[in-house]
Amino acid sequence: MNSKKIAPLEGIRVLELGNYIAAPTAGRLLADFGAEVIKVERPGTGDELRNWRLYKGDTSMLYRTINRNKKSVVLDLRSAAGRKAALDLAAKSDVLLENFRPGTLEKWGLGPEVLNDANPELIITRVSAFGQTGPLSERPGFAAVAEAYGGFRNLVGDPDRPPVRVGVSIGDSIAGLYAGFGSMMALFQRESRRRSEGPAVALPERVIDVALHEAMFSMMESLVPDYEAYGVSRERTGGRLEGIAPSNAYVCADGASIVVAGNGDGIFRRYMETIGRPDLGTDPGLQSNALRWARREELDAAIGEWAARLTAKSALAALDAAGVPAGPIYTAADIVADDQYAARNMIQKFDVSTGDEVLSNVGFPGIVPVIGGQSLPVRNLGPDLGEHTDEVLGGLLGMDTEEIIAASSREEVVQA
Repeated sequence: MNSKKIAPLEGIRVLELGNYIAAPTAGRLLADFGAEVIKVERPGTGDELRNWRLYKGDTSMLYRTINRNKKSVVLDLRSAAGRKAALDLAAKSDVLLENFRPGTLEKWGLGPEVLNDANPELIITRVSAFGQTGPLSERPGFAAVAEAYGGFRNLVGDPDRPPVRVGVSIGDSIAGLYAGFGSMMALFQRESRRRSEGPAVALPERVIDVALHEAMFSMMESLVPDYEAYGVSRERTGGRLEGIAPSNAYVCADGASIVVAGNGDGIFRRYMETIGRPDLGTDPGLQSNALRWARREELDAAIGEWAARLTAKSALAALDAAGVPAGPIYTAADIVADDQYAARNMIQKFDVSTGDEVLSNVGFPGIVPVIGGQSLPVRNLGPDLGEHTDEVLGGLLGMDTEEIIAASSREEVVQA
């Protein structure tokens, strides 16, 4: 465990107005490394993620994971009292994160110009389906749509079947990574200007605009250049990666599957010797990735026959001894029991409330990237709804929390 406190973002305050996964992922990254992240949630229901994959109680493990190390404040941003409190918080913050549909903050009177008047140094990071500008900017959309629009979904699955999705909200998570990176980039620019006593950073440079579909598009490597230059349209290749061979998953004698990436030229020869096919390793027609890709079916058949005769453990031991990159396909149970994860403190145990009961010693993922040899300790799981309302509004702003809530309930709200 890290005995020394490591918090490179200590002193940075982040106001998170986001729901679901994208903006909250950015907030989690900043909170993990010491920023004070104040998460604003709507009264009554809070962030809808509280009910996603909810197996018991009123707060999901997904919410507890994505919103770790944060504070929860209840405010109704549709009311004047709630918006004033949010604006006062923005005035005392370094970064504001939001992932509402474009135009929502402006409709509520909390657009960038208003926020800038309250805090001329505030970094405003906005996450949306298609960005804040362009003909599709006002269109709503979740990550599934963005993954399709960005070209990602077309490459996932087998070539003779419709595209499928991966088992996590990868579009939201990647957009969240970009939002966190963009926020840090803007913070760095702001601090550089301060040190050099240069001019303040103008508002347009402090508005970070992350579009989910662009975040996914940026992961597509040379998809467009290959098409523009050569007319090549990438296709789904199942467990393979186009142009890279042999690299695939194989079923072993015990029914477990392993992944082997033996596509390097030198590695390939050792790989073929390991499976008892040195003839393939020395075949002049298999000495480059392009040549091997053309004969991928033949190679996969040979590797599959070898794997089918061994248990996964025996196959991996043989590949490891030969220096061929390979590994098991882990489940949650495998991850929890793994020595490598344990050595780097990547599974951290907590007693956690579902809202109905407290579950003991539940494992949660650690903090990435590692600093100091092991994952930094998670300070707290995603908070209960409104757990820090009094602390933040009363302590930080000196407001009467009960009066804010009462004033909000008396007002007509502005719909998003």
